[in-house]
Amino acid sequence: MSNLVRMRRSDDPGSDISEAELLALEAQYCSHGDTVHYTEPPKIFETCDGSFIYDAQGRPYLDLQMWYSAVNFGYRNRRLNDAVKRQLDSLPQVASQYLHREKIELATIIAKAAEQKFGAKGRVHFNVGGSQAVEDSLKLVRNFKKGKSLMFAFEGGYHGRTLGASAITSSYRYRRRYGHFGDRAQFVPFPYHFRGPKGMSKEEYGHHCVKQFERLFESEYNGVWDPKVGEAEYAAFYVEPIQGTGGYVIPPKNFFVELKKVLDKHGILLVVDEIQMGFYRTGKLWSIEHFGVSPDVVVFGKAITNGLNPLAGLWAREELINPTIFPPGSTHSTFNANPMGTAVALEAMHMMAETDYESMVMEKGAYLLEGLKDLQRRHKVIGDVDGLGLALRMEICEPHDSFTPSKAIVDRMVDEALKGDLQVDGKTYGLVLDIGGYYKNVVTLAPSLHISKDEMDLALKLLDCVLMRVSKT
Repeated sequence: MSNLVRMRRSDDPGSDISEAELLALEAQYCSHGDTVHYTEPPKIFETCDGSFIYDAQGRPYLDLQMWYSAVNFGYRNRRLNDAVKRQLDSLPQVASQYLHREKIELATIIAKAAEQKFGAKGRVHFNVGGSQAVEDSLKLVRNFKKGKSLMFAFEGGYHGRTLGASAITSSYRYRRRYGHFGDRAQFVPFPYHFRGPKGMSKEEYGHHCVKQFERLFESEYNGVWDPKVGEAEYAAFYVEPIQGTGGYVIPPKNFFVELKKVLDKHGILLVVDEIQMGFYRTGKLWSIEHFGVSPDVVVFGKAITNGLNPLAGLWAREELINPTIFPPGSTHSTFNANPMGTAVALEAMHMMAETDYESMVMEKGAYLLEGLKDLQRRHKVIGDVDGLGLALRMEICEPHDSFTPSKAIVDRMVDEALKGDLQVDGKTYGLVLDIGGYYKNVVTLAPSLHISKDEMDLALKLLDCVLMRVSKT
């Protein structure tokens, strides 16, 4: 007889384990290292649909972060769920040493889209998660740059928590307990205008940040450039066009154009991390399209499968990734181009091609941003609001100056939102929020791209309720 403990079946309502029992089991048997404990006790959800997730009592929680922008197309999207079911009944598994149609067609669509947008032929390389795709991109870059291991990255940037990805992520806390297994990036200021020098316009501050970076190449004694041979010690600059975990910071339009000129002049690759902002979160397939530059590498993940199956990857220019320079076996993961993931991603790409997401997302984003500006006028704790498409930010500050960061107020907002007792128009709701920012004082908003006008109005009313609560405490 098996010595495995037989748990009660989740499909038998009469034998459900109580929430208290589940939390007790979680406290004893689950690692707390996989980032579930942002609230105490952790929230347990049972079902989801569209823009909502539901607890065991059936209470709806309007989700304004959609699994960190992984579920761009709404929970239980019928079309994408059906694609999973079809693949499950045909070819759910196959070793990565063999080919399947879905992988080839998906790679072709992504590569052709990149060629159209960036004017360069390239290829697509798959893996299972964003951090793993970043790791693959580091191998790709270091291979192309003949083993150069140093990278530039931004203060406030986030690229993952694997050993390589954490080395180019600015937060020391992700590295502190593990030591260094590679070279840490040199972190450069991002044009975070709200907290930049006073008296500069957004564009002036962007120009200032580029000039501060460019001065590193003026002399060999600044530590990055050998003028005698015209060679940089650094291989690539890793960027999020809009900072994700950093608080949805949106740079000025002139910033990346000016930065790219410096990189090109000194032979440094531009690697764009679109893991959180890709697939129309900002109203473009890739957020870098808003800023008028062509990257050398694009890393993607999350929403490509609407969160239904792990899949991520990268697109790179042909000269970096062709089979002569990056041959078979350069990286490997058992599940890297799994049929379930590539099938639903392929359906998602077809859906994106058939729908004018650009106009839809920009219109909805403008509507929500106006609503956030109205909340800002009425609540002194809101120091700044900004947005591009449906990537929006609300920076929470101390009410006496609407500028001093207040993590404490944001923490209370998240707790109040998750209580599930917010009253709007005679109905009871909860609200799912996400925290980001340099000081962990920014509410980052990434609702479903399919969010309705009624749901946007509800979101603004629920935010108003939460803001009123925290203003009284």
